Amino acid sequence: MTTCRHCGKEFTPARPLQAVCGPRCAAAATRAASKAKKASERATLKSRKEKLKPRAKWLAECQTIVNRIVRIRDADKPCISCERPANWGGQWHASHLRSRGAASSIRFHLWNIHKSCSICNNHLSGNLSGYLPRVRERIGDARVDWLYEQNQVVKHDVDYLRRFKSVMGRRLKRMENRASQS
Repeated sequence: MTTCRHCGKEFTPARPLQAVCGPRCAAAATRAASKAKKASERATLKSRKEKLKPRAKWLAECQTIVNRIVRIRDADKPCISCERPANWGGQWHASHLRSRGAASSIRFHLWNIHKSCSICNNHLSGNLSGYLPRVRERIGDARVDWLYEQNQVVKHDVDYLRRFKSVMGRRLKRMENRASQS
């Protein structure tokens, strides 16, 4: 007697190397093996693509995650620049107080990014005349002054961006779960 690899029943093999009890289990075992092989190939392909991904793509993915975090964090707050109400029907952006080009070291820093309406962010270049006093109210003068002191140029390497994306991606999922439960 031998045990079927697929269903676990005991059977008497008709051939010496028979591993399954019949045609149904053979077909199911073949499908399972094929599915596992395809999953393995997909995982290999994904890891190869990750290794070939350029730094710019990693930067864009990290920025997208941070922007989504800011929109969830500030969901009930008005536009930082013009105080357009949170229930405004237009598009919301994540606006930087210090631009990504001017202060790359704080590109992903959450003190530097706040929810802004698309009008202020795109058409008024952030509307800094309204942004600055409101951000000082929201996070405090000391933090805003610290943001303005950060002038070093930083070129984030891919390993840092990979770790950052992993950590902030988990944080984003937690925030999205909390937001959907409330």
